[in-house]
Amino acid sequence: MSPFLAFTKSEFWTGTVRKTKRVFKWVLFFVILFLAGFIYWKYFYTYSEGYRAGLLQKFSNKGTFIKTYEGEMILSSVATTRDIAIASEKFFFTVTNKSLVRQFDTLQGDMVIVHYKQKNASVFWRGDSQYLVDSVKLKR
Repeated sequence: MSPFLAFTKSEFWTGTVRKTKRVFKWVLFFVILFLAGFIYWKYFYTYSEGYRAGLLQKFSNKGTFIKTYEGEMILSSVATTRDIAIASEKFFFTVTNKSLVRQFDTLQGDMVIVHYKQKNASVFWRGDSQYLVDSVKLKR
């Protein structure tokens, strides 16, 4: 008798199905692991952090279903003696810490320094911006 005929058809298919299930489980495990890593990297990993200084132009609580605190600063590359921004660009940010809201409300129109963390992308419950501000102080 040939060694290839030692298995019956049902034993052959049972072994094949068992191996296929094992391979499928490993592939599924690696797909889930990849997706978890990608979601962490895209939405929760801190890409950069630092400070920005400028004129706090706008700060508001906005959103249709989930309200977030959004701000806008004018970053000036040329210093003047007055609070006038020359050669400026805008810096949009989100504040997630509710204890900072009062400070931002009182500092509108002033030159401020903020500390931010930049994420790779924004998620809807955290606001519109990739930049999350966690502290503010008045620039002297």
